Amino acid sequence: MIIALGVDHAAFSYKDPIRTLVEGLGHTVIDLGTHNADSVDYPVYALKVAHAVRDGHAEQGIFLCGTGIGGSIAANKVHGIRAALCHESYTARMARTHNNANVLCIGARVVGMSVAEEIVTTWLTTSWGDDPRHARRLALIADEEAVSTR
Repeated sequence: MIIALGVDHAAFSYKDPIRTLVEGLGHTVIDLGTHNADSVDYPVYALKVAHAVRDGHAEQGIFLCGTGIGGSIAANKVHGIRAALCHESYTARMARTHNNANVLCIGARVVGMSVAEEIVTTWLTTSWGDDPRHARRLALIADEEAVSTR
């Protein structure tokens, strides 16, 4: 699978370990920056990840910033993106099985590296459950998204 990976300055130190983990799980990583720890505007990189997923350049995306909140808000503004902010493995699993999330957001100032690695591993190894209840709920969200973009 191709994974778009982006970080802001607050999560820059997490980028290489997460990239190594994702590649170790057999995936290809598209590195969308940032490329150093200088202060940047997180929406730029969250949107790069979301656009890569939306446009089909990546199948899923991972974005890390200080809290993950801003990144998830920005990514969710992109049509067709279901970005989930996860703080531990349980929410990562639910984001995939119940919400079919296609962008994972993590706060580097909220979770330590080992927890972030557990979240990423769980998220990438968990499949969409395709339960009719969850599919119905996602259809309701997609319907609203379609109305809101008109």
